[in-house]
Amino acid sequence: MISWMAWTLPVAVFFSVIAFILMCMTVYEVRSPCVERKGFLPIATTRGDRLFIGLLSSAYLHLVFLGLTDLNLWIPLAISVIWLAVILRWG
Repeated sequence: MISWMAWTLPVAVFFSVIAFILMCMTVYEVRSPCVERKGFLPIATTRGDRLFIGLLSSAYLHLVFLGLTDLNLWIPLAISVIWLAVILRWG
């Protein structure tokens, strides 16, 4: 039924981490509503905005990595985790 998707371990870990982050951010937002702030991004953002920007850029990073290299996906996964942490903290 979902045989069209290349469900490798790194892909499963990537999507599992996204689901976990979304659940954690939902609980965090309910307990502690946020306000917009200006970081190094050129716009004022909320936590949800920064999460969306980080996840979207991580997805693009994975696609570029898949298109340009034959290496495994652990490398862009590690880069994405670091990038997402930077965006959420200082973005």
